[in-house]
Amino acid sequence: MPKYDIEKTGTIESLNINTKREIHPIATEVTQVSASSSTTADTAPTPDLLKGRLGRWNAAVEGLSGLEARGIKRVLPEEKHAGGIHRYMQIFALWGGMNLAALNITTGLLGPLVFELGWVDSVCIVIFANGLSACGAAYMATFGPESGNRSLIVGRYFMGYWPAKLAALFNILMQIGFGIISCIVAGQMLSAVNGKGLTIAVGCVICALCIGILFAMLILLGSAGKDFNTHFKSVGNTETIAGNRMSFFSLQFACAIGFSAEGADWFVYYPTTTPKLVTFGLTWLGNWLPYIFCQTIGVGIGTGTLTTPAWTSAYNVSSGALLLACYSGLGGLGRFCVVLLALGSITNMAPSAYSAALDFQILGRYAKAIPRWMWSVVITLIMLVCSVAGRNNLFDILENFIPIMSYWVCPWLTIGLEEHLLFHIVRDVPFDWAAWENRKKLPVGIAAAVAWVIGWAGAIVGMSQNWYVGPVAALVGDYGADMGAWIAIGFAGIAYPPLRYLELKKFGR
Repeated sequence: MPKYDIEKTGTIESLNINTKREIHPIATEVTQVSASSSTTADTAPTPDLLKGRLGRWNAAVEGLSGLEARGIKRVLPEEKHAGGIHRYMQIFALWGGMNLAALNITTGLLGPLVFELGWVDSVCIVIFANGLSACGAAYMATFGPESGNRSLIVGRYFMGYWPAKLAALFNILMQIGFGIISCIVAGQMLSAVNGKGLTIAVGCVICALCIGILFAMLILLGSAGKDFNTHFKSVGNTETIAGNRMSFFSLQFACAIGFSAEGADWFVYYPTTTPKLVTFGLTWLGNWLPYIFCQTIGVGIGTGTLTTPAWTSAYNVSSGALLLACYSGLGGLGRFCVVLLALGSITNMAPSAYSAALDFQILGRYAKAIPRWMWSVVITLIMLVCSVAGRNNLFDILENFIPIMSYWVCPWLTIGLEEHLLFHIVRDVPFDWAAWENRKKLPVGIAAAVAWVIGWAGAIVGMSQNWYVGPVAALVGDYGADMGAWIAIGFAGIAYPPLRYLELKKFGR
């Protein structure tokens, strides 16, 4: 580990470590491990790819002040930082800063403008869907202090060594996708501010390269709030409205549930004594409150767009132009606020690049040998190129990409929850967190892989997208109802326990 790693410069936690802790077996073998030493990995050693000038260059970069060089290697209990109230408040601040972003305003627009839902329906869905989905990230966040492992390394204890690689690949795609959407939103806003002098493509470039977290949400609310149409009612017959409610609920649920696959990443340096209730509660609030604040503004703007001609004209140009129109009357201040909102989109991009870079290292020993900062650069470049290519199709991307990502996260999280509750808590079998890279001590993964695929099958029959409507989804209303995530949860949840029981009986792990 590089001696300059910023995460090593904090105060080290004073621990009373029981070095002879007994790890109860899943089958019959009893293993004695050290709480602070890693179980010997049975994987091939990580190759040394950075030699000569490239190695010296990497050492110089990792030596920069403020750069965290650690990748997926487990943080041992004696390496953790001290806790305290200020550390706990950082949990809320981190999530709150990530989620107060323009992207979450644009997802709120979809309720009235795409699903034709009224103010009351849309706001209620925003509140309850995000309250439910925030539980996923909050649950996974509790594993960070406890295990010292990143989220999808924790996923190895649920899925097994090999299936966890597929989950890592899916999470890479999801995080890059969210970063692309953030780039497009920011690019559209910067383009709207500068008129024809700055194209959306150039705006995407600026967003990808800028560093800053700034926003002007309260000014936006004050400027546009008077034009919110809170009396707008949902459109369609009873069945169609029910289907649209389900689809919008699923989309809102998918917004925050994606954080489940990175919830533990940020807290591996927190003390093992960190109360789980504190981590869960502050993570939940840090997701729920910003989401409902931003998306309720988006819902309001969406309802106002249907009755305010200036907003309608701006909406036909882009979501960025619409946000600029919402600042009408503020002159230069309004334009400045839009620029701040655009630059604030970095709060969505940076966490996505951080987690995706970690997940690249999970894919294999050669990927692990490449420093995380290099992967972050590659990921940012991918976001840049793809956002430029998709800059004119934002709402199609939002409507189709975000729900699809929940189709893999939801059964994955269901399997993890059942593994934790049924096969560890109920059986009083603690996790051996030191075995994070030992395939012989991790689950075989057959049960999880089969249940996961069964969950995907449920998603396919229940999904409702522009390009495909499953047979179950088609039963509701004129446009169908997106129930893919919920059927995936049910299918995977039913399949996993008996499959896991048989796997334990056969393999003992």
